[in-house]
Amino acid sequence: MGCAVTRADRVDIEPVSPCDASALYTEKKAVIVDAREDSEWNEQHIPGAICIPLDQLNVRLSELKQYKNRPVIMQCKSGGRTVKALDILKSTGFKHIYNMDGGIISLE
Repeated sequence: MGCAVTRADRVDIEPVSPCDASALYTEKKAVIVDAREDSEWNEQHIPGAICIPLDQLNVRLSELKQYKNRPVIMQCKSGGRTVKALDILKSTGFKHIYNMDGGIISLE
């Protein structure tokens, strides 16, 4: 699953820097959801993030229900899959949703 759509293509999705995402997570003000596949997650991931691959998000939305009123920061490899994931969250009533700018590769 590629990352053909970038954050720059979507002005309605607010980016958050990896540094800010880390601070929000550390302060327990946000949850980080990783939209990559399990194999990618196993290679590298942000400790404490929740792994829900994009193609499973619709059927696993109940796992995120408790975070509906908190900031949810989506991330993938470079930011494209998160755009699609954020559209799903937005359409189901999540209001505080962000795309981690640059994805996990920005942490390397």
